[in-house]
Amino acid sequence: MKYNHLKEIRKNKGITLSKLADLTGISAGYLCHLEKGSRTNPSMDVMNKIAEALNKSVSEIFF
Repeated sequence: MKYNHLKEIRKNKGITLSKLADLTGISAGYLCHLEKGSRTNPSMDVMNKIAEALNKSVSEIFF
């Protein structure tokens, strides 16, 4: 089961993992783990930072 739409949304917006890391202050490695689903329980703070950087709601990305 796909955990989130993070990679799909990020790529559709033309944003690299490195750029998203810069925008959010979250490491590219952690973001990569979220995209692959090897990390599946990000904090609300992390989800909010990603959603804000991608101009999407948390639920559009993670649920």
